[in-house]
Amino acid sequence: MDTHSRKILLALGCAAIVIVGCQRDEPAVTAEPQVQVPAPETRTAWVDAERLLNADADPQNWLAHGRTWSEQRYSPLDQINAANVGELGLAWYFDLDTSRGQQASPIVVDGMMYTTSAWSKVQALDARTGQLLWQYDPEVPKAWDAKTCCGVQNRGAAVWKGRVFVGTIDGRLIAIDAETGEVQWSVQTTDRSDNYSITGAPRVVNDLVIIGNGGAEYNVRGYVTAYNTETGEQVWRFWAVPGNPEEGFENEAMEMAAETWTGEWWKFG
Repeated sequence: MDTHSRKILLALGCAAIVIVGCQRDEPAVTAEPQVQVPAPETRTAWVDAERLLNADADPQNWLAHGRTWSEQRYSPLDQINAANVGELGLAWYFDLDTSRGQQASPIVVDGMMYTTSAWSKVQALDARTGQLLWQYDPEVPKAWDAKTCCGVQNRGAAVWKGRVFVGTIDGRLIAIDAETGEVQWSVQTTDRSDNYSITGAPRVVNDLVIIGNGGAEYNVRGYVTAYNTETGEQVWRFWAVPGNPEEGFENEAMEMAAETWTGEWWKFG
């Protein structure tokens, strides 16, 4: 090897030593772990105040009795109109297990339909196919038929924050898990020894489920009661008419109202 070649090799060797000497020990760089972003939570039958206040922007759903809190029963959808209504055909049907009267207005929330039938039964159906997802039977005693003026029909349920609420012929108010059909709580809203009944649909406002009753044909005094939607605890009760003056009044308002009535009003209100 000539002198020129030795000089080149010596220079390269020194350069390698300098480079190695300049290197610093640093921790190995590793990729940051992937952060798992959870998928948006899907909550069954989630109806709340905000959603009901904006129901007109959500016309494919029927979120409450009468569709909205205004209960106009009007749908802004326009796919069906005077020009094509004659082309409608059967999409699906569902057989109810009774021939008694049916008067319920179904509630539809995100593809699920919640409705009631005679004897206060509740059904959850796939609104697209009509498939029964669950059914709840409160097993109302058949003798209760005699305590109703107009039959054992039920006019519908209410849906609020994952629960379905129904009033029963024998005076109960029941909260049902909208996904499973399991009872979450049940309260007796009436005196079972009297001739009270419930056929009307509950209403829900700001976590209060409100229910009235029937029976004026049989000398009962009507009232409206609000219950906590989560616990079933009674929050307030408003009587439709004052009570018997001889038994006292629930509050000053009832005492004042009594002055505007005549006869034995407490037997017919």
